[in-house]
Amino acid sequence: MGTGKRGLIATAVAVVCAITVLAAPGTAFASPHPDPEPTSTASPARTPGPDLEAVREKLDKLYRAAARATDEYNAAEEKADRQSAEIVKLAKKIVKGKERLEQLRKRAGAAAAAQYRGGGLPPEARLMLSDDPQEFLDGTGRVRQGHHATKGLLGELTRAQQDLEQYAKDASAQWKKLEAGRKAKAAAQKKIEKQIAQAEKLESELRAEEQERLAELEQEAADEAQTAWLDSGILAEIDGKASEQGKKAVQYATAQVGKPYQWGAEGPKSYDCSGLTSQAWISAGRGIPRTSQEQWKQLRRIDVRQMRPGDLIIYFDDASHVAMYIGDGAIVHAPRPGRTVTIAGAGSMPILGVVRPDAG
Repeated sequence: MGTGKRGLIATAVAVVCAITVLAAPGTAFASPHPDPEPTSTASPARTPGPDLEAVREKLDKLYRAAARATDEYNAAEEKADRQSAEIVKLAKKIVKGKERLEQLRKRAGAAAAAQYRGGGLPPEARLMLSDDPQEFLDGTGRVRQGHHATKGLLGELTRAQQDLEQYAKDASAQWKKLEAGRKAKAAAQKKIEKQIAQAEKLESELRAEEQERLAELEQEAADEAQTAWLDSGILAEIDGKASEQGKKAVQYATAQVGKPYQWGAEGPKSYDCSGLTSQAWISAGRGIPRTSQEQWKQLRRIDVRQMRPGDLIIYFDDASHVAMYIGDGAIVHAPRPGRTVTIAGAGSMPILGVVRPDAG
């Protein structure tokens, strides 16, 4: 599951596979009062630093797993919102149904009271006892109408009761789905927190210079991927112009640059990857699915060569990350926990495909 609101392409440099930090031997100092057998001392060698490239790869896996769990969380939240709205609708129908049933029961009660006032005789019997021929003829029509009315009233009562029973069943079913969704959401939240905690622990164990070098390695890997993408010549084929809605979406997304990533967030202070893209398009007047996976499933797919600013680029085989193309080979996106909405190269991550939110 991936969600938040997000310069341009740097030239590639080689990825450094590993770095080992060793301390240089210490300098020997003479004692101010020389001993008969002076000796030199050296500061103990520092423990070799971690393989930072291996650390980078492990962090990438942890944050990717957190991104998938974030998509699960966002999907469960979206389903819960829909189910809650459906329960509210059904509750309103139940209230109206009860009011309708009460009205029908009052009408049925009034009909029964009228029959009682007529001596308890059915209308047909009273008609047959009449001595007035005209009354008999007029009464025949009224009896026929009365039969239809009574039949109709009973039918309405039955249907109203059946509707109420169905509404209650539907509400119960939606409630069960809502509870299942809440459990799925809680499980996804645990996954996210576990993956992020492991990643943060791993980073916290690095010395300051190692953390700086790790950030450099991340950038170098992204630059290398971006350069390979550009070297394919694809950018020369991409010349699509943004639609009016696309321009508004890009304007919104780029205005969020510098705001922190926060899983499950949809702004305005923080975002996750799909939170940024979905809110950007909502600001442009187009509602789209909340998660990167649903954006990939439901939105119209476009060939990479035909993409234009405002289109969404879906990354990785599991569609766990999404960014917005802003033109000139660049994207704006919310990368991961610990990072902010930023502009990066469109080819800096493995591209799964491109989708277009607007129909133009």
